[in-house]
Amino acid sequence: MRRDDLADADCGIAQALGVLGDWWTFLIVRDIAGGTTRFEALQRELGVSRRALTERLAALVEHGVLERRPYSAHPPRHDYLLTAKGEGLLPVLIALQDWGTRHLMGDGELTATADDASAEARRVHALVGRRLPEVALAGTDGRPVALTAPDVWSVLYLFPGAYAPGTHAYPPGWAEIPGARGCTLESTTYADRYPAFAAAGVRVRGISTQRPDELAEFAAYARLPFPLLSDQDVRLAAGLLLPVFSAGGVTRFKRLTMLIDPTSVVRAVQFPVTDPAGSVDEMLALARDPAAIPG
Repeated sequence: MRRDDLADADCGIAQALGVLGDWWTFLIVRDIAGGTTRFEALQRELGVSRRALTERLAALVEHGVLERRPYSAHPPRHDYLLTAKGEGLLPVLIALQDWGTRHLMGDGELTATADDASAEARRVHALVGRRLPEVALAGTDGRPVALTAPDVWSVLYLFPGAYAPGTHAYPPGWAEIPGARGCTLESTTYADRYPAFAAAGVRVRGISTQRPDELAEFAAYARLPFPLLSDQDVRLAAGLLLPVFSAGGVTRFKRLTMLIDPTSVVRAVQFPVTDPAGSVDEMLALARDPAAIPG
Protein backbone atom coordinates (compact mmCIF):
# COMPACT_ATOMS: atom_id res chain seq x y z
CA MET A 1 0.00 0.00 0.00
CA ARG A 2 1.29 3.43 -0.93
CA ARG A 3 1.27 6.32 1.52
CA ASP A 4 -1.03 8.26 -0.82
CA ASP A 5 -3.57 5.45 -0.60
CA LEU A 6 -3.86 5.57 3.19
CA ALA A 7 -7.28 6.66 4.37
CA ASP A 8 -5.85 8.53 7.37
CA ALA A 9 -3.54 10.76 5.36
CA ASP A 10 -3.18 13.33 8.16
CA CYS A 11 -1.95 10.81 10.74
CA GLY A 12 1.82 10.70 11.22
CA ILE A 13 1.67 7.09 12.43
CA ALA A 14 -0.15 5.98 9.29
CA GLN A 15 2.27 7.89 7.06
CA ALA A 16 5.30 6.43 8.85
CA LEU A 17 3.97 2.90 8.47
CA GLY A 18 3.46 3.58 4.80
CA VAL A 19 7.25 4.05 4.52
CA LEU A 20 8.41 1.41 6.96
CA GLY A 21 6.05 -1.23 5.62
CA ASP A 22 6.74 -4.31 7.72
CA TRP A 23 8.90 -5.70 10.47
CA TRP A 24 11.74 -6.61 8.08
CA THR A 25 12.24 -2.91 7.39
CA PHE A 26 12.73 -2.15 11.09
CA LEU A 27 15.29 -4.97 11.33
CA ILE A 28 17.16 -3.65 8.29
CA VAL A 29 17.40 -0.19 9.88
CA ARG A 30 18.46 -1.84 13.17
CA ASP A 31 21.32 -3.75 11.55
CA ILE A 32 22.52 -0.83 9.44
CA ALA A 33 22.62 1.32 12.60
CA GLY A 34 24.84 -1.38 14.11
CA GLY A 35 27.33 -1.22 11.25
CA THR A 36 26.11 -3.97 8.91
CA THR A 37 25.89 -1.88 5.75
CA ARG A 38 26.48 -4.23 2.80
CA PHE A 39 23.91 -6.33 0.97
CA GLU A 40 25.48 -9.74 1.46
CA ALA A 41 26.11 -9.12 5.15
CA LEU A 42 22.56 -7.88 5.68
CA GLN A 43 21.11 -10.93 3.94
CA ARG A 44 23.30 -13.23 6.02
CA GLU A 45 22.36 -11.56 9.31
CA LEU A 46 18.63 -11.31 8.59
CA GLY A 47 18.07 -14.56 6.70
CA VAL A 48 15.77 -12.76 4.26
CA SER A 49 15.53 -13.56 0.53
CA ARG A 50 17.59 -11.51 -1.92
CA ARG A 51 14.42 -10.28 -3.63
CA ALA A 52 12.76 -9.16 -0.40
CA LEU A 53 15.92 -7.41 0.78
CA THR A 54 16.43 -5.70 -2.58
CA GLU A 55 12.85 -4.40 -2.58
CA ARG A 56 13.03 -3.06 0.95
CA LEU A 57 16.43 -1.42 0.50
CA ALA A 58 15.23 0.24 -2.70
CA ALA A 59 12.12 1.55 -0.94
CA LEU A 60 14.15 2.96 1.96
CA VAL A 61 16.51 4.69 -0.48
CA GLU A 62 13.54 6.07 -2.41
CA HIS A 63 12.04 7.52 0.75
CA GLY A 64 15.35 9.06 1.83
CA VAL A 65 15.82 6.82 4.89
CA LEU A 66 18.99 5.28 3.42
CA GLU A 67 21.60 6.43 0.96
CA ARG A 68 23.79 4.25 -1.23
CA ARG A 69 27.52 4.90 -1.16
CA PRO A 70 29.72 2.99 -3.65
CA TYR A 71 32.69 1.03 -2.36
CA SER A 72 33.43 -0.96 -5.54
CA ALA A 73 33.16 0.04 -9.20
CA HIS A 74 33.87 -3.38 -10.77
CA PRO A 75 31.54 -4.98 -9.94
CA PRO A 76 29.35 -2.12 -8.67
CA ARG A 77 28.75 -2.52 -4.94
CA HIS A 78 27.34 -0.13 -2.34
CA ASP A 79 27.16 0.47 1.38
CA TYR A 80 23.70 1.36 2.66
CA LEU A 81 23.92 4.15 5.23
CA LEU A 82 21.36 5.96 7.33
CA THR A 83 20.58 9.51 6.29
CA ALA A 84 19.63 12.18 8.82
CA LYS A 85 16.04 11.15 8.12
CA GLY A 86 16.95 7.55 8.85
CA GLU A 87 18.75 8.43 12.07
CA GLY A 88 15.50 10.04 13.18
CA LEU A 89 14.10 6.49 13.41
CA LEU A 90 16.62 5.39 16.03
CA PRO A 91 14.60 6.62 19.04
CA VAL A 92 11.65 4.67 17.62
CA LEU A 93 13.73 1.49 17.51
CA ILE A 94 14.94 2.05 21.06
CA ALA A 95 11.38 2.68 22.27
CA LEU A 96 10.28 -0.60 20.65
CA GLN A 97 13.20 -2.39 22.29
CA ASP A 98 12.35 -0.93 25.70
CA TRP A 99 8.68 -1.86 25.35
CA GLY A 100 9.46 -5.39 24.20
CA THR A 101 12.01 -5.95 26.96
CA ARG A 102 9.76 -4.59 29.69
CA HIS A 103 6.34 -5.86 28.66
CA LEU A 104 6.97 -8.93 26.49
CA MET A 105 10.18 -10.42 27.90
CA GLY A 106 9.69 -8.95 31.38
CA ASP A 107 6.95 -8.52 33.95
CA GLY A 108 6.22 -4.87 33.17
CA GLU A 109 8.25 -3.53 36.12
CA LEU A 110 10.22 -0.33 35.54
CA THR A 111 13.83 -1.17 36.29
CA ALA A 112 17.29 0.21 35.54
CA THR A 113 18.98 -3.17 35.87
CA ALA A 114 18.49 -6.80 34.83
CA ASP A 115 18.99 -10.36 36.01
CA ASP A 116 22.21 -12.20 35.20
CA ALA A 117 20.26 -14.74 33.13
CA SER A 118 18.09 -12.19 31.29
CA ALA A 119 17.92 -11.67 27.54
CA GLU A 120 19.43 -8.22 28.08
CA ALA A 121 22.43 -9.71 29.88
CA ARG A 122 22.96 -12.26 27.12
CA ARG A 123 22.75 -9.51 24.50
CA VAL A 124 25.29 -7.33 26.32
CA HIS A 125 27.78 -10.14 26.88
CA ALA A 126 27.46 -11.10 23.20
CA LEU A 127 29.03 -7.71 22.40
CA VAL A 128 32.44 -9.12 23.32
CA GLY A 129 34.41 -9.42 20.09
CA ARG A 130 32.26 -6.89 18.27
CA ARG A 131 33.61 -3.66 16.82
CA LEU A 132 31.94 -0.42 17.90
CA PRO A 133 29.96 1.38 15.21
CA GLU A 134 31.57 4.57 13.93
CA VAL A 135 29.74 6.95 16.23
CA ALA A 136 31.02 10.23 17.67
CA LEU A 137 29.11 11.58 20.66
CA ALA A 138 28.72 15.14 21.88
CA GLY A 139 31.05 16.26 24.63
CA THR A 140 30.02 18.68 27.36
CA ASP A 141 30.72 21.58 24.98
CA GLY A 142 28.51 20.04 22.30
CA ARG A 143 31.40 19.16 20.00
CA PRO A 144 31.70 15.58 18.67
CA VAL A 145 34.16 13.30 20.45
CA ALA A 146 35.41 9.93 19.21
CA LEU A 147 34.66 7.03 21.54
CA THR A 148 38.05 5.37 21.14
CA ALA A 149 41.58 6.09 19.94
CA PRO A 150 43.82 3.83 17.81
CA ASP A 151 46.70 3.76 20.26
CA VAL A 152 45.07 3.13 23.65
CA TRP A 153 42.55 0.97 25.47
CA SER A 154 39.35 2.66 26.61
CA VAL A 155 36.82 2.13 29.38
CA LEU A 156 33.32 3.33 28.55
CA TYR A 157 30.95 3.34 31.50
CA LEU A 158 27.31 4.03 30.72
CA PHE A 159 25.07 5.37 33.46
CA PRO A 160 21.37 6.32 33.83
CA GLY A 161 21.75 9.93 34.97
CA ALA A 162 23.63 12.21 37.34
CA TYR A 163 22.96 15.85 38.23
CA ALA A 164 24.77 18.57 40.11
CA PRO A 165 22.89 19.66 43.26
CA GLY A 166 20.71 22.72 42.73
CA THR A 167 20.57 22.34 38.95
CA HIS A 168 18.30 19.77 37.32
CA ALA A 169 16.20 17.50 39.50
CA TYR A 170 16.07 13.74 39.26
CA PRO A 171 12.81 12.38 37.82
CA PRO A 172 10.01 11.64 40.31
CA GLY A 173 10.41 8.22 41.90
CA TRP A 174 14.06 7.90 40.83
CA ALA A 175 15.14 6.38 44.15
CA GLU A 176 12.48 3.67 43.82
CA ILE A 177 13.67 2.46 40.39
CA PRO A 178 15.88 -0.61 40.95
CA GLY A 179 19.43 0.08 39.78
CA ALA A 180 18.99 3.79 39.08
CA ARG A 181 20.86 5.15 42.07
CA GLY A 182 24.65 5.17 42.29
CA CYS A 183 25.68 7.25 39.27
CA THR A 184 27.45 9.91 41.32
CA LEU A 185 29.27 7.28 43.37
CA GLU A 186 30.34 5.42 40.24
CA SER A 187 31.63 8.59 38.56
CA THR A 188 33.52 9.83 41.61
CA THR A 189 35.07 6.38 42.09
CA TYR A 190 36.29 6.48 38.49
CA ALA A 191 37.68 9.94 39.24
CA ASP A 192 39.51 8.61 42.31
CA ARG A 193 40.94 5.68 40.32
CA TYR A 194 41.69 7.75 37.22
CA PRO A 195 45.46 8.07 37.93
CA ALA A 196 45.67 4.27 38.09
CA PHE A 197 43.81 3.90 34.77
CA ALA A 198 46.05 6.54 33.20
CA ALA A 199 49.16 4.78 34.49
CA ALA A 200 47.92 1.61 32.78
CA GLY A 201 47.51 3.56 29.52
CA VAL A 202 43.72 3.34 29.60
CA ARG A 203 41.31 6.20 28.84
CA VAL A 204 38.03 6.58 30.74
CA ARG A 205 34.82 8.00 29.25
CA GLY A 206 31.44 8.30 30.95
CA ILE A 207 28.36 8.17 28.71
CA SER A 208 24.76 9.10 29.41
CA THR A 209 21.72 10.09 27.35
CA GLN A 210 21.55 13.39 29.25
CA ARG A 211 22.03 16.67 27.43
CA PRO A 212 25.60 18.02 27.15
CA ASP A 213 24.82 21.01 29.39
CA GLU A 214 23.54 18.71 32.15
CA LEU A 215 26.67 16.60 31.89
CA ALA A 216 28.85 19.72 31.96
CA GLU A 217 27.24 20.82 35.23
CA PHE A 218 27.70 17.41 36.79
CA ALA A 219 31.31 17.04 35.58
CA ALA A 220 32.21 20.41 37.10
CA TYR A 221 30.47 19.57 40.38
CA ALA A 222 32.13 16.15 40.67
CA ARG A 223 35.49 17.47 39.39
CA LEU A 224 35.84 14.64 36.91
CA PRO A 225 39.26 14.44 35.22
CA PHE A 226 37.87 12.65 32.15
CA PRO A 227 35.17 13.54 29.58
CA LEU A 228 31.46 12.83 29.82
CA LEU A 229 29.71 12.21 26.51
CA SER A 230 26.06 12.55 25.53
CA ASP A 231 24.15 9.94 23.53
CA GLN A 232 20.97 12.01 23.63
CA ASP A 233 20.17 10.95 20.05
CA VAL A 234 20.59 7.26 21.09
CA ARG A 235 22.92 6.53 18.17
CA LEU A 236 25.20 4.36 20.31
CA ALA A 237 22.24 2.79 22.11
CA ALA A 238 20.65 1.79 18.80
CA GLY A 239 23.92 0.75 17.19
CA LEU A 240 24.68 -1.78 19.93
CA LEU A 241 21.10 -2.47 21.13
CA LEU A 242 22.14 -1.46 24.62
CA PRO A 243 19.74 -1.98 27.54
CA VAL A 244 17.65 1.10 28.34
CA PHE A 245 14.70 2.22 30.41
CA SER A 246 12.59 5.36 30.40
CA ALA A 247 12.23 7.79 33.30
CA GLY A 248 11.17 11.41 33.32
CA GLY A 249 10.30 11.19 29.64
CA VAL A 250 13.94 10.39 28.76
CA THR A 251 15.42 7.15 27.45
CA ARG A 252 18.27 6.21 29.81
CA PHE A 253 21.02 3.63 29.83
CA LYS A 254 20.94 0.79 32.27
CA ARG A 255 24.31 0.79 34.01
CA LEU A 256 26.98 -1.13 32.10
CA THR A 257 30.69 -0.85 31.32
CA MET A 258 32.78 -1.91 28.32
CA LEU A 259 36.53 -2.32 27.90
CA ILE A 260 37.52 -1.46 24.32
CA ASP A 261 40.84 -2.31 22.68
CA PRO A 262 42.80 0.03 20.34
CA THR A 263 41.00 -1.42 17.29
CA SER A 264 37.59 -0.42 18.75
CA VAL A 265 36.66 -4.03 19.55
CA VAL A 266 34.79 -4.79 22.78
CA ARG A 267 37.00 -7.04 24.91
CA ALA A 268 35.04 -7.20 28.17
CA VAL A 269 31.71 -6.05 29.57
CA GLN A 270 30.15 -5.59 32.99
CA PHE A 271 26.38 -6.08 33.13
CA PRO A 272 24.38 -5.97 35.24
CA VAL A 273 26.34 -3.67 37.53
CA THR A 274 24.95 -4.03 41.04
CA ASP A 275 27.91 -2.48 42.88
CA PRO A 276 28.76 0.83 41.14
CA ALA A 277 31.91 1.48 43.19
CA GLY A 278 33.12 -2.11 43.28
CA SER A 279 32.73 -2.46 39.53
CA VAL A 280 35.34 0.26 39.03
CA ASP A 281 38.02 -1.74 40.84
CA GLU A 282 37.02 -4.86 38.90
CA MET A 283 37.39 -2.97 35.62
CA LEU A 284 40.73 -1.51 36.73
CA ALA A 285 42.05 -5.03 37.31
CA LEU A 286 40.97 -6.02 33.79
CA ALA A 287 42.44 -2.86 32.27
CA ARG A 288 45.79 -3.43 33.96
CA ASP A 289 46.11 -6.93 32.48
CA PRO A 290 44.03 -7.18 29.29
CA ALA A 291 46.07 -10.18 28.14
CA ALA A 292 44.40 -12.17 30.91
CA ILE A 293 40.92 -11.56 29.49
CA PRO A 294 39.44 -14.86 28.26
CA GLY A 295 39.19 -15.17 24.47
